[in-house]
Amino acid sequence: MIQTLPPANASNPPIAAGLSQPLYVELAGSLQSLIEQGTLRPGHRVPSVRRMSLQRDVSIATVLQAYTVLENRGYLEARPQSGYYVRARAPFMSPEPRMAKPMAKPAYVGVNDLTAEIMDRSMNSDFMPFGAACPHHSLFPTKKLARLLGSVARRDPTLIGKHAVNFGFEPLTREISRRYLQGGVPLAHDELVVTVGCSEALNLCLRAVTKPGDTIAIETPAYFGFLEIIQSLNLRALEIPTSSREGICLEELRDAIKQNDVKALLIMPNFHNPLGSLMPDDKKKKLYELLCEFDLPAIEDDVYADTHFGDVRPKPLKAWDRDGRVMLCSSFGKTLAPSFRIGWAAPGRYFERVRRLKFTNTMGTPVVLQKTLAEFLRDGGYDHHLRSLHRTYQQQLHLTAQTMLKCFPEGTRYSRPQGGNFIWVELPPKVDTLKLHNDALKFRINTAPGVLFSVKNRYNNCMRMSCGVPWSDEVEQAIHKLGELIKKQL
Repeated sequence: MIQTLPPANASNPPIAAGLSQPLYVELAGSLQSLIEQGTLRPGHRVPSVRRMSLQRDVSIATVLQAYTVLENRGYLEARPQSGYYVRARAPFMSPEPRMAKPMAKPAYVGVNDLTAEIMDRSMNSDFMPFGAACPHHSLFPTKKLARLLGSVARRDPTLIGKHAVNFGFEPLTREISRRYLQGGVPLAHDELVVTVGCSEALNLCLRAVTKPGDTIAIETPAYFGFLEIIQSLNLRALEIPTSSREGICLEELRDAIKQNDVKALLIMPNFHNPLGSLMPDDKKKKLYELLCEFDLPAIEDDVYADTHFGDVRPKPLKAWDRDGRVMLCSSFGKTLAPSFRIGWAAPGRYFERVRRLKFTNTMGTPVVLQKTLAEFLRDGGYDHHLRSLHRTYQQQLHLTAQTMLKCFPEGTRYSRPQGGNFIWVELPPKVDTLKLHNDALKFRINTAPGVLFSVKNRYNNCMRMSCGVPWSDEVEQAIHKLGELIKKQL
């Protein structure tokens, strides 16, 4: 987005009033003012150095100095061969959510019916969908995909009439493999099994390495979809404390493995749901070494990695895998075509087991949909779409965070994700987010109370806020209403 800058804000000069201001300081103050007021939002492009030089009738050197000042202050970031962009800045001065205490022993999962109710309401346009991490349909290239799907079907109508008995459409698996290779993960196309969404991939991988009654280590708070799968397979969950910034606590994981007969780890290192945490590369390496030490497999959910706000897609844990013990699972459900339900698994040493389970589970995945996505990826439309999606998610997270900060009570803690589309909120101890959920439904606001994200009765004062809906006055008003309902409980 290109903006013409107004004069610097004289009422809020960047240096002491009465002192002579160099031109670059005046220019930096003008642009900083626009960013702080929200006129220029995270991800927006600022005028090029040359354009700014012409607009303000100053030298290129002056503009470069101003942009450097704003880079140093954390307001701008330079992107190679692209220009300067407004940088995502942590909108909170408040602390981040605290890690949970370790879980004493594994437990069978008893999933609340509330999960299904929240998911049902997320599809109802009468409700503000803060409860489910389902991005709004307007964020996806639906018209382009619809035209492409029609073209694929017209060129080969037999795709609709054939049985979908397959483990993956090769042109699609090659495109997926190519994208991983570009990100530094050598993954051959014939190592992939295409699934019906990421959920089936996770389900198959868990079934490949466990039997009913086994114990699975999971992060806590845990994505309630994981808990649903664990319950359906009659497994026991062992919750491991997890940081909202760097992911699972390795020391607690080590202790849990020593004290329990853990059969596998189910983990989301990149933009964990619901915390939004991103595990650093050195920690991923240490995690893999820990798995090797105890000879454990890991099922990795990497579905949010393509929603990163940085310049480089974060590597999955699979990038450190040398012996096939990491079972990578992902899909296009959060970034491209949710209703296509196209996911995949790279099961490593468990490849044949997963293939057999896939055959008995759904036999195959519709080829007409796989071919449509393969052509979309091949023609380069995906990268262009992702750049737009990153900016949108970043902006929506920023605006949601700023609004919560204004209208939620003091003492509230917020996660600070660098990808994904949700924020984990820890409210003051007296707040009951299940009561808040029921109160908010009267105003057509759907939320996700913290009780959903644990096997035990935890996180009663927490909630996950989805930011998947394009920002609007209605969204802002709904957050303000939540703030009012929260304060009524205090």
